[in-house]
Amino acid sequence: MDVNQITKRKSSMKNYLAVDLGATSGRTVLASYDGEKVDMQVWTRFENPQIPMTGHIYWNLSYLYYEIVKALRKTAEAKISLESIGIDTWGCDFAFFGKQGQLIGQPFCYRDPHTDGAVEEFTHVHMNAEALYHKTGIQFMPFNSLFQLDTMRRTGITALHAAHKVMFIPDALSFLLTGHCVCEYTVASTSQLLNAETGDLDEKLLQFVGLSRKQFGPMVQPGTLIGTLTPQVQQATGMGALPVIAVAGHDTASAVASVPAEDADFAYLSCGTWSLLGVESPHPIISKESFRLNYTNEGGVDGTIRFLKNICGLWLLEGCRKEWKDVPADVNELNALCQQSTYQGLIAPDDVLFAHPDSMTAAIHEYCRRVDQPAPETPADYVRCIFRSLAHRYAEVVENLRTLSGVNVRRLHVIGGGSLNPYLMQMTADATGLTVVAGPSEGTALGNVLLQMRAGGEVGTMAEMRAISSRSVATKLYEPTLTK
Repeated sequence: MDVNQITKRKSSMKNYLAVDLGATSGRTVLASYDGEKVDMQVWTRFENPQIPMTGHIYWNLSYLYYEIVKALRKTAEAKISLESIGIDTWGCDFAFFGKQGQLIGQPFCYRDPHTDGAVEEFTHVHMNAEALYHKTGIQFMPFNSLFQLDTMRRTGITALHAAHKVMFIPDALSFLLTGHCVCEYTVASTSQLLNAETGDLDEKLLQFVGLSRKQFGPMVQPGTLIGTLTPQVQQATGMGALPVIAVAGHDTASAVASVPAEDADFAYLSCGTWSLLGVESPHPIISKESFRLNYTNEGGVDGTIRFLKNICGLWLLEGCRKEWKDVPADVNELNALCQQSTYQGLIAPDDVLFAHPDSMTAAIHEYCRRVDQPAPETPADYVRCIFRSLAHRYAEVVENLRTLSGVNVRRLHVIGGGSLNPYLMQMTADATGLTVVAGPSEGTALGNVLLQMRAGGEVGTMAEMRAISSRSVATKLYEPTLTK
């Protein structure tokens, strides 16, 4: 490449800021697109702690907003021009706002145990489980927005009754930046409030929890302009009227948009605190068998459906790690402990014991006692047990996906931080018998950026987005071996 070409590439560089918020930490990612590929760097990092307070667990939404403002200020001080900003987060949780746009309290965290038994309560009083599933196509989990809202209604939470607007977390943060209220499709689809047939929030389900459709913003698809920064935010950050884009607000939907797949014969695994394993479908897959197996239909880009299973993921290891004192601080050294163990036991990652235990190691011990198998003894045993159990569960889910969806799954694309774990990736290849394509580890942020680019006209089709992803990221292949 000659000097003129290099100069032309630099002058045509476009910058984007992706806000990627997970259930334990958050970061902003500065991305630059030169017309061929996207280069990304982590711009800021911060914790996203779950706040135990007044007998409940909350998120600190004001703090998350403050961290976004800080990142924008840092960008302005560095004299970096941005095309836009987009926000993705975990699903299900939401915030309440008053008539003047003020935040009413802090949002409940989905791990708050006040929804224990909420599924049974709702399906006993309002609508039986099978009818509810056929209306929404959503996997039953007690923290789904529907059950959170019904719990608040039953227990008389005042914020619910005072709410003028209800917004899912990425929409709430975008509202604080722009003053415009929207309801982004992919994150709304995690709520179990969305009607699978109409693609909008279901009025009857809203009535059950004491809300109405007008309390939510207009439904928008990924890649939609929400608005620009308010004058107050412009002054606080030093930025101009920066566009704020509704990307795929649910982090998994953004991550799936970054999968560098060449055809449709693949399953994806978003591997982090949660493991979300699924396939893409042009339509919801709702049947007696998908209901029995509790599979879910969540919204994707271009009207696709992410037919998937939510699996408790590396939350299991995170919980154990908090209790260990004499283990490596480096996560790669910790992961490598599995090589020092010959432990053969398996746990069911989705067992209710592991949802929010006081002690994860004690929960694993109790599970092993119940199924009459020896419990892990050393940290190496725990790591091996967790990785093998996850890989075994992935294999079960892949087979179910083949049967239920008809997709001829030939490869498993793994995105997210777990894709960097060679031990888990090899165990997964061995358990599933599939070639595992590990990467991009920063898939969520990349998908976020690609959808911002799409809103700005830099890219059009999903195939074009995935071609850019292929040029932008490195992947590693893991082939199945004979040893399982």
